[in-house]
Amino acid sequence: MSGSKLTNWCLGGILPLSRSRIAPEVFAGLTLAAIAIPEVMGYTKIAGTPVITGLYTLLLPMALFSLFGSSRHLVVGADSATAAILATSLAALATTGSEHYLALAGFLALMVGVLLVAASIARIGFMADFLSRTVLTGFLTGVGIQVALHSLSGMSGVTLPHSNSLETLLKLLPTISTVNTSAAAVSLGVLAIIFGLKLVSKTIPGPIVALALATFLSWYFDLKSHLAVVGSVPQGLPSLSLPAIDWSIDLVWQLGPAALAMLMVILAQSAATARAYAAKYDEDLAESTDLRALGLANLGAGLTGTFVVNGSPTKSQMVESAGGRSQLSMLVTAAVVLLILLFFTDLLAHLPEAALSALVFTIGVDLIDLKGLGNIYRTRRPEFWVSMATIIVVVAAGVGPGIVLAIVLSLIVHTRHGYHPTNVLLEGEDNGTWRARPLKSNALAAPGLMIYRFTHSMYYANSDRMAGEIRALTNRRHLDLKYFCIDISCVDDVDFTALQTLKTLKAELDGRDVELLFEHMLDDPTAHSRLQLIAAFGEKSILATIDELLTYTQTSAVKPSTGKTCP
Repeated sequence: MSGSKLTNWCLGGILPLSRSRIAPEVFAGLTLAAIAIPEVMGYTKIAGTPVITGLYTLLLPMALFSLFGSSRHLVVGADSATAAILATSLAALATTGSEHYLALAGFLALMVGVLLVAASIARIGFMADFLSRTVLTGFLTGVGIQVALHSLSGMSGVTLPHSNSLETLLKLLPTISTVNTSAAAVSLGVLAIIFGLKLVSKTIPGPIVALALATFLSWYFDLKSHLAVVGSVPQGLPSLSLPAIDWSIDLVWQLGPAALAMLMVILAQSAATARAYAAKYDEDLAESTDLRALGLANLGAGLTGTFVVNGSPTKSQMVESAGGRSQLSMLVTAAVVLLILLFFTDLLAHLPEAALSALVFTIGVDLIDLKGLGNIYRTRRPEFWVSMATIIVVVAAGVGPGIVLAIVLSLIVHTRHGYHPTNVLLEGEDNGTWRARPLKSNALAAPGLMIYRFTHSMYYANSDRMAGEIRALTNRRHLDLKYFCIDISCVDDVDFTALQTLKTLKAELDGRDVELLFEHMLDDPTAHSRLQLIAAFGEKSILATIDELLTYTQTSAVKPSTGKTCP
């Protein structure tokens, strides 16, 4: 197999690799391990799974993506957003943390893996583009608020049943008098260390320093008699097996909405991150290959007893900052996790649960993108309110309804742009240039000629608006109007409904002795919209440029008779 064919299937995120790059990649991988290991342990608090499952996400899933992905920078592992969707989806089906709960989490990972592989085969990675940055900012901010609020009970040493964020806060308030002071002290200490070290230097792995210190103090002072600790953590590698559940179509239907929600988040988050780094380093990126690799990573997660994995923007940035430029860094991280699983899991037994909850709190705070929301507010006020609506639903109703709303709002925003395009009239300047004028100006391009530029594809949702604007422009506004031209330079498609609308408009204009013409400023004889219109109205009605249009209107001696259609 040739080198190019090999990288099409595997090692595309690693090769080519020079000898001088090995040491920086190893250092970046060790840095990622120091940061990611405590983080993924914190994500298990969000997901409601045992601590060991967090480490499992950095073993086979990370290794599979590293070997079979095309992105040299995307880091794959446990993620707060998908972990939150998981917890919300499974809370009603099994007791959090139970064997059945963990089996369902593995089954959900298998479902997401199959969907991602199918998306790769069908080449539908473009679906990620329908989850707008505005809505995604609101969604992740809502997840951050929810994650931070959920962690408060663990930080205070109070056990509460799973509920949405507002219910958690309301249930927590009456229990303030029963707060475990030891747990609260540990939590505040961990927060102080993490935020303090972040102020000193962003390169210091604050989470691992804080958790290591909390674990040491817990062991030294035997704090397990005063607060909850992680306890015994199984040593060794996870076994490869299918989740121990009753496989059925009913279960697939129950978990289907959660799997689809996770698919959309993974498509949006992973694709955006991989694209950003590929553009930054001018590297090739095969989105279908990355989707397949993400699918394999999630299949690996489901078979090794852990939960859904996703591409992480923050971890990817950490690896880049540490000097990593290929997936070799992630393989080094997986190797470190392998050593921990084989020899050092005993060190985790004394880790206080409150310390993990404090770490989860910082993860939630980091997700709250106030700067991004401020930029949206200053730039596009209506889109800011869309973000706020998404935040409110995520916090009040949960992540599941939040992602559904996010997708719906993204589609509405997209549809609104096409449904309500800002169309203009073209007016000639003395220097020979053309400028866009608002429709209310009723501007003529030349005596007897009006040029109406439609600025979007013509389809069923905007065809009535187009018809209304054309009727308003031609309805006795200009008694000397002889030609009405639609500039289709921005139109790349005309659907059946729009085409029928144009035929109706032509008949109406013919009745007023006004000839309907089309002008395509981009002289592309293969443009689909141009070919559609030629087939419907005849080639003489389609002019390639404005100059051709002016020449036609000035030299045309014969006008179509009333009611007559062009060939």
